[in-house]
Amino acid sequence: MTGEEQFRYDEALNQRSQGVPAQYITGHQEFWGMDLIVSPAVLIPRPETEHVIETVLRLCDSQQRRAGALAPHLCIVDVGTGSGCIALALLKELPEAEIHATDISPEALEIAEANAARHQMTGRIRFHDTDLLKRLHRVYFDFVVSNPPYVGESEEDSVQLEVRKFEPRGAVFAGPTGLEVIERLIPQARDVLKPSGWLVMEISGTIAERVVGLLSDWNDVQVTNDLQGIARVVSART
Repeated sequence: MTGEEQFRYDEALNQRSQGVPAQYITGHQEFWGMDLIVSPAVLIPRPETEHVIETVLRLCDSQQRRAGALAPHLCIVDVGTGSGCIALALLKELPEAEIHATDISPEALEIAEANAARHQMTGRIRFHDTDLLKRLHRVYFDFVVSNPPYVGESEEDSVQLEVRKFEPRGAVFAGPTGLEVIERLIPQARDVLKPSGWLVMEISGTIAERVVGLLSDWNDVQVTNDLQGIARVVSART
């Protein structure tokens, strides 16, 4: 190795020995077959979140079978987009859809926009600097999709040290119970969804029953398990 390469290698080993996630050291993470840029400004995309994409595609397919064809202007919003992984994956699979993505963090939106550019999707996703759906009340969607913060502060000791120490706290912890963000998102989603539109959220098994309770006045509430049999995605229709 050159002297510069040796320095970078030693620095990477030093950071990893201190617990810094490998993805933040390399600046990259794979998701849905795409190489994404990541930084400490965003949550590291995880394989479990791919179940959200699978759920949306399954519901789209079901809708297509019922109607004979997808709506000509399928409109989807990814709430709390972070790295943009969900929005980009959905656009990859549904290239004719109108995709919006929101985040309260300008730094996260910069990463998401960089990833859109990296995959030649600039201009095909509309990014919004806003808290959940607050500034999107005049847009109506077929799907509201989100991987919101859903870990309760009371569960902090059960969260991996790397996550607690290095990933953005606001993207992991929702508040004392873990439901605080979801409790705000559900009514906002109802306000912007079209009739028979879908809300699809990543959750954890520890809050699944309570989330289903919050959706008691929605239709077709479904919980999808991950490959470990743990409740991972909840979907519900207006």
